Amino acid sequence: MNRSKYVFQAFYFLMFFSFGSLFPLLSVYLKEVVGLSGTEIGMIMSISPIVMIFIQPLWGMVSDYTQKPVLILSISLIGTALFGLLYSFAHSYVPLLVIAALLAVMQSGIVPLSDSITLHYVQKANENYGSIRLWGAIGFAVAVPIAGQLAEWFQLRFIFYLFFLLLLVSSLLAWKLPKEQSNTKANIRQGIRELARIPSFLLFLFTTFLVFGPIYANNFYFGVLITDLGGTLAGVGFAFLLAAGSEAPFMKFADSIIRRYGMMNVLLIASILACLRWLLYFFEPPLSVVYATTIVQGASVGLFIPAALQYVRDLTPEHVRTTAVSLYSTVGNGLGSWFCTFVGGYIFEHFSIEHVYLFFAVLTLAGIIIFAWQARKNRCHVKMKFDTIRK
Repeated sequence: MNRSKYVFQAFYFLMFFSFGSLFPLLSVYLKEVVGLSGTEIGMIMSISPIVMIFIQPLWGMVSDYTQKPVLILSISLIGTALFGLLYSFAHSYVPLLVIAALLAVMQSGIVPLSDSITLHYVQKANENYGSIRLWGAIGFAVAVPIAGQLAEWFQLRFIFYLFFLLLLVSSLLAWKLPKEQSNTKANIRQGIRELARIPSFLLFLFTTFLVFGPIYANNFYFGVLITDLGGTLAGVGFAFLLAAGSEAPFMKFADSIIRRYGMMNVLLIASILACLRWLLYFFEPPLSVVYATTIVQGASVGLFIPAALQYVRDLTPEHVRTTAVSLYSTVGNGLGSWFCTFVGGYIFEHFSIEHVYLFFAVLTLAGIIIFAWQARKNRCHVKMKFDTIRK
């Protein structure tokens, strides 16, 4: 293994370690330490994905204009670290909302810039993107129990200090990443027009909104569910360790599973597993059952992400695939996450955390129905082609 790959793996590990040390426990902090209401927590937690929708493309434009992606990535990392630290100094709703918005502005550049640099490297070095990105999942998985335990030993505010420190180290590692930049630029406006004329792609974006929005929003509410059922902060960390850690083996073998069962079938199965998990949480199961079912996330997320990306690539023309993947990420990770987080906060305040997961189950069920219809349509299409060939 060459030195650059080691740097990439260490970078992804520390970057996602920082995310895992803060965001899963942030809602617990806002509830137990600051004392915010469910609607206020939902508003703060939903700021990040909605800001991402508007700000994320700007980071790419700046990177393209300067042709210095590593520098821009480092700025994004340092800015995110500083605003994360500011969280520990705010104790009321409005300042926290402002800090959350500013943090989201800086953070929205981290993942797309990192992935852009990584994809350029793996194409040039003939490496495997999954073997690098896998370390992000591992970093997130081990971060939550460690941060949860440290928060119990000291105080919940400690998660902001850990977040700050790890992102600073990540920014130092970023400077060791390859500084070459691909000269390929996508015409976003023209690409969006062309993709808008592909009904299957638009339908898939809507389905991603329904299925992946709850998956991302779960990262914000799962800690509240665990503590509501009587769990500790260390228990929250243990649950996230099981959930995020189980993604790694599924990501590793996702390609062979997709080849064997087909993309649409894999997407359908992953969505069904996610729906059953949300529905189970509505019935307030024992903590031991909740911990056991977190492993389902490995299948639902670890299979859904690679299958969805491959589906988008196969569905769209080559010259607009970059735009297509960007839109897919924005709808699921941005718009879907914002909607589910915001509405979830309202439901949490007026009903309970268990009703939030019932809402997630209903949305995912709607996505399952669309996937099942598409799978049936694809099978009929293949059968018609086969019958035509036989004739």
